[in-house]
Amino acid sequence: MNDDQLLRYSRHILLPQIDIEGQEKLLAARALVIGAGGLGSPAALYLASAGIGRLALADGDTVDLTNLQRQILHREDAVGLSKVESGRKRLAEINPACTVIPLAERLSGERLDAEIARADVVLDCCDNFATRHAVNRACVKQGKPLVSGAAIRFDGQIAVFDPRRAEAPCYHCLFPEAENVEELRCAVTGVFAPLTGIIGAMQAAEALKLLIGCGESLAGRLLLLDGLSMSWREIRVPRDPACPVCAERATDAND
Repeated sequence: MNDDQLLRYSRHILLPQIDIEGQEKLLAARALVIGAGGLGSPAALYLASAGIGRLALADGDTVDLTNLQRQILHREDAVGLSKVESGRKRLAEINPACTVIPLAERLSGERLDAEIARADVVLDCCDNFATRHAVNRACVKQGKPLVSGAAIRFDGQIAVFDPRRAEAPCYHCLFPEAENVEELRCAVTGVFAPLTGIIGAMQAAEALKLLIGCGESLAGRLLLLDGLSMSWREIRVPRDPACPVCAERATDAND
């Protein structure tokens, strides 16, 4: 770490749980943020400012005027631009030493597997169940920790799914994939702007902790936020031993 980095990250380094060793882990890490919208915006901003060495930002959409109410990564002059390119420019202003890899696509199939294989931690900041389940399957396959967040109306949730831990559940254990699941979208139901900031910032915090190896992650726990009453609930989430996604990997980890 050079003198500029020691100064920039000094408030991290002062924390004994992080110190120089933990900060160097962040500088050497690669994070994949899937979705550059309401959740991905604060998550990416905090990851970059905290010193992530490489940040892959994946989103196939462009910036729309309706996004600006909550997607704080983007500005009005970015309307019509690719969200990942808008994000790359903004993150470069926050921390030019963070290498941002813009992926202007909706990752799927082999491309999704490849990007997750390259990452040290994955943040699911998307807005649909199909992508969430695809990301979960790829993370289980590649053995990569997944930080999952969601926000709609005044309700938010966050959890960590860590396939490196045999006892930890995956996303499918908590939300089994089904064709008849009703999806709620911000465009139809609305979302309270600061809610995405709260959940997205917490996703960044969980990702940083996982990379540093400090504290206790949310693996095996789901936090639910009622933004109207500003109250939290915690639900313990066991691993489903019959889960078609993670059961085989958990068995391998125990052997």
